Amino acid sequence: MAFRPLGDRVLVRRVEEEEKTRGGIIIPDTAKEKPQEGEVIAVGPGARDEAGKIQPLDVKVGDRILFGKWSGTEVKLQGEDLLIMKETDILGVLEPEKAAKAA
Repeated sequence: MAFRPLGDRVLVRRVEEEEKTRGGIIIPDTAKEKPQEGEVIAVGPGARDEAGKIQPLDVKVGDRILFGKWSGTEVKLQGEDLLIMKETDILGVLEPEKAAKAA
């Protein structure tokens, strides 16, 4: 089954953080915070402006994003925990190192 968000909503898969610190200490599940980084796996067509024209979203499928700690609504689709959030809940897109240095 495929899922297509409506309007300016985005479907996001959280990116799990390392379970060890740099010093090699293993962090138990109870002490971990939910990651605020994710990968966009589906996007809606965009929001409508006052004239009724659709404004496309700035993010696309495959983008790695940062979002607020309490952003989005948690859903379970096909056994996987995902988030649905509005584009305005997204704080920014993480750029690959090569592209960031060239800019």
